[in-house]
Amino acid sequence: MTKSLVLPNQQEEIMFKALRNAALAFALAAITLTAGGKTAGADEAAAAITQQLKNYEQALNKSDVDAVMKLYAKDAVFMPQYSLPSVGRDAIRTAYENVFKAIKLNIVFKIDEVRPLAADWAYARTRSNGTVKVLASDQGPGPEANQELFVFHREDDGQWRIARYIFSTTNPPR
Repeated sequence: MTKSLVLPNQQEEIMFKALRNAALAFALAAITLTAGGKTAGADEAAAAITQQLKNYEQALNKSDVDAVMKLYAKDAVFMPQYSLPSVGRDAIRTAYENVFKAIKLNIVFKIDEVRPLAADWAYARTRSNGTVKVLASDQGPGPEANQELFVFHREDDGQWRIARYIFSTTNPPR
């Protein structure tokens, strides 16, 4: 049996071809995982985020601060209309406590889109409609309508949580 002698230039060429083939295989795998513009697991992420939005809707309608807080990420930011942002869980809890002392919501979310941005990040664009009752008033409930943008982060426990949330009214000015 004869041994083949590999010269240094041939070794470089063999190594280059191996790296090129590995890069092509990786690129092909990435294309397969993102076929149709969706990352692998996009359907699962969208389903989990849709459920979290339903949980949020229910928590708002029940004025349940604890249920709302289970949906927020560790480093979340809540940016309500006409207010400065609430940064961090303590500030967000206080903001929702104040909201629920002031108003009673009865709303329904319509999810317009849920889009993964990366393995652990996604956004959702929604609209909500329903009524709001000002608790310090003897007037009946009035119309409530908003458009919302949520940024979700999948945390270490695998749960998708609200990392950033901003909304604005779609009701016409009075």
